[in-house]
Parts: sequence; structure tokens; C-alpha cells
Amino acid sequence: MSVLVVGLSHRSAPVELLERAAVGVEEIPKLLDEMLQGSHVTEVMMLSTCNRIEVYAVVDAFHGGLTDVSGVLGRHAGLPMHELTEHLYVHYAGSAVQHLFAVAAGLDSMVIGEAQILGQLRAAYAVADDAGTVGRSLHELAQQALRVGKRVHARTGIDAAGSSVVSEALAAASDALGRGLAGVRAVVVGAGAMAALAAAHLRRAGATEIVVLNRSAERAQRLAHNTRRTGTAARSAPIEHLADELATADLLVTCTGAVGTVIARETVAAAVVARDGRPLAICDLGLPRDVDPDVATLPGVTVVDLVTLQVRLAPRPHGEAVAAAQELVAEEALAYLAARRSAEVTPTVTALRRRASEVIDAELLRLDARLPALDPAVRAEFGQTVRRVVDKLLHTPTVQVKRLAEGPDGSSYAHALRELFELDPQTPAAVAVQRHGDVLAALEAPMQAVREISDPGDVTFAAPGSLREERR
Repeated sequence: MSVLVVGLSHRSAPVELLERAAVGVEEIPKLLDEMLQGSHVTEVMMLSTCNRIEVYAVVDAFHGGLTDVSGVLGRHAGLPMHELTEHLYVHYAGSAVQHLFAVAAGLDSMVIGEAQILGQLRAAYAVADDAGTVGRSLHELAQQALRVGKRVHARTGIDAAGSSVVSEALAAASDALGRGLAGVRAVVVGAGAMAALAAAHLRRAGATEIVVLNRSAERAQRLAHNTRRTGTAARSAPIEHLADELATADLLVTCTGAVGTVIARETVAAAVVARDGRPLAICDLGLPRDVDPDVATLPGVTVVDLVTLQVRLAPRPHGEAVAAAQELVAEEALAYLAARRSAEVTPTVTALRRRASEVIDAELLRLDARLPALDPAVRAEFGQTVRRVVDKLLHTPTVQVKRLAEGPDGSSYAHALRELFELDPQTPAAVAVQRHGDVLAALEAPMQAVREISDPGDVTFAAPGSLREERR
């Protein structure tokens, strides 16, 4: 079983395609269940944000898992597979782990180093956990990714500037207004995490008043109440009053989870009539977009959306903090993979030792049957001697396979051990002795296997240190 990542993001797809593929929070459990019904997916979770849709799945085969996952994404988006795959990115096994760690660290975000992704990743795991689609593998991977993300932010200072999609959008809106955000009257549509972050930025920037509109009046009231507690005037209003509120506002920030247009051109046009030419900046952070694209054609209105932010953020160079973060992510990924490979070989070692023990027990029983009058002390000493011999024979290969398992070719060593000794690592307690000869019978299977592949023309032996990872 290996981890597969299949995704679309601002780096791989245009916003228009991301909008078609966007997944609402309420839709995620259904899509996860569909993927789990595939023949090759055993665990799955989905990360859906304002600029990415990613699926993390545990699969038993790369191509089969990719087909199961991409098929569901394609049906949801209503896109032909060839059009979707043109923009998909795929990571598998070790590459998938490193990608998730990079995402958690904010290295793959539109705003490099933004910390909001940690909360989004935590929420994605919670949704999948509630849906019953995560098991041990994704649980351990997701929790480690969160730890790595926190460690990167704490050690590298990658988020020292405190930038986020919200802060960058507000900076662009400030430029459009030709003034700072101090003293502005702002309208926030939405009451989720992004809306709360927008309200916090506006409060720190010195906004005069913040009006929160949301389809859920209770959530809008809660956000307005929390904003008032910080010392900024705030109130909630019904979403139907948007045009009236925009008539006197300087700035609109919208970030709902709705799939489809929330703010029509007619609504904003009605507000523009009452504004007497005063400029209005709109930050549309929804995916799909909350605001009708035609709103940007209205006089005095500037729309800052994800497309605008892509252009604004593209030229930014990567600094030393980013390089340090990338290095730390790579180290963490290698350490995680080494630990996983080492843990995976343990059942094989257990099965080998169990088989050796059962061979010894069987031979001692045969000895009792042949020499029933054997002195108990002699029998005990003989038994201890045989066990010591077998333990010494097994010590080096079991220690070595554990060490070698931490390397990139670790799974191949465990597989070779299972093949040579005909072991079933999944059920070590059920390993049975197949022969009732002396203790050397336990070595017959590996000896025969070695004989079968010993033709130099068929196999090339290399020192362990010379082996290299062929596939990521």
C-alpha cells in the first residue's frame, strides 16, 4: 500500500477550471465515499481550499488508484478525462509524502509561507475522519504533516511577514482605493475562517466599521460580536441587504463556500448608482468566484480575485527562509519514510523468528520421542544450545534487514527475506513448519531459491551501499 496524491491548484490549472472542479464542504463526504468504492483505494481524504483541490489516498496500485480518484474528480467537475488530466499533478509514495509536508509548511501556497493551510489541512482530516474514510496510514501521515508544518513555521521564520491570501488581497484593494485601509467601512460576506481572518486584518488596519452578511444569521452575529469585542465597530445584516450596505461601503470582502455566483452584477450596479462615483474595491476570495465577473466592468469598481493575486504574487523571489523550509521538509520526509520502512519490516522479522522457534520445538519433540529416557538436564542443555545456534544465525540478517529497510530500497530487502524463507509477514503467528527434518530444514527454502537464481547470467549482485532508488 502506498500514498497517492492527485490534485489541481493555482500552479497547474487556470482559475476557470478550478472553479468547475471546486468542491463544497458538504460535498466532500460523498466524493470520498465514491473514491473508497473504487477497487484500489483503501483510505482517502480531500483538501479543498480557495486555490487547490487535492486528494490523498492509500492505494494498492498506482494506475488503478489514479483511475479511481481522477474518475470521481472528472465526474464531479463535468469534464472529459483528457481535459482534466492535462492540469492534474500526481505524486506517489515518497514523493506524495514530501508534497504533503510541503503543503503543510506553506511552500506550495499562493502566498508562500501562509499559515492558514495548517487549519485547512486539520479540517480536511476531520471531515474524512467523520466520514470514516481514513485509517491508520492516513492518520499517521496527516498528523505528522501537521507537526512538520508547525516545525517549519517555528524554525525557519517563513511566515515572518504574516502574509496570506487575505492580506495580499486587502493590500491590492488598498492600492485600488488609493489610500490605506484605516477609516474604511467594510462589508464581509461569509462567516467562516477566511471571513474571520479578513475581519481581523481589517481591524488591525484601522477599519471604522465592519458589517458581516451571511446566509446563516447566527454565524454572522457571532463574527460581528467577536469583532466588537476587539474594539472595532461591527454588526451583522441579512444577505438580502447587500446592495444597501454597499451603497455606503468602501470595501467588500467575500469568501463563502458556495458553489456558484453569490453576488450578481445587478446587486452591485444598484449600489454604484447611489455612490456618486466613489470607488469600491471588491476582494473575491471564493472558489468558485462569489462575484459575477461582469461586476468588474462597472464604473468605479475594482475586483481583486484569485486571478489578480496570481499575477500580483508571481514575481516574488524566494528567500533564505524558503530555502531553509524546503531543506527541513526534505529531511522530515526522508526521516518519515525511513521510519515507515523500518516499521514495515518488523512483521517479516517476527515471522522469521517465529518459524525458527517452531522448527526447534518440533525437533525437540522428535528427540523426546526417539530418546524418552534422555536425562532432563541433558535435554534442557541441548535445547538451549540449539536455540543459541539459531539465534546467532538469525541475528545478523535480522539486524541488517532492519537497518537496510530504512534506506530507499528497504522494501526490497524485506521482500527478499520473505521470499527466501517463505514467510507471511501479515500473519506471523500462523507461520507453520513445512518440514520435520532437523533444524537445517528451515534453511532448505532459501537455499533452493539461491540455487535457482545463482546463474551469473540471470542476476547481478551489488553491495548494499551501491543500491539506488529507481522510483519515487
